[in-house]
Amino acid sequence: MGNSASQIVTETSTRSVIKGITWRLVATFSTIIIAYLITGETKIALQIGGIEFVAKIAVYYLHERIWLRISFGKKNLPTPAEFEI
Repeated sequence: MGNSASQIVTETSTRSVIKGITWRLVATFSTIIIAYLITGETKIALQIGGIEFVAKIAVYYLHERIWLRISFGKKNLPTPAEFEI
């Protein structure tokens, strides 16, 4: 192995999208299981899961757009010419 401490690792957009989709599927599946355990009805559990899947994507999008407008925790990075090696 090389000097991994000096390497910068990042993710591709495709990887981020796939992670988001797989997380949404896992979260929706857990919602369906919980809804089934509460109601005992498969049809109702699937309906709740379907609504949750769409609603959570919309809520997440709105959440992200709101946070883009909040300055808390943001830093201005120096331009590349100001970086020291």
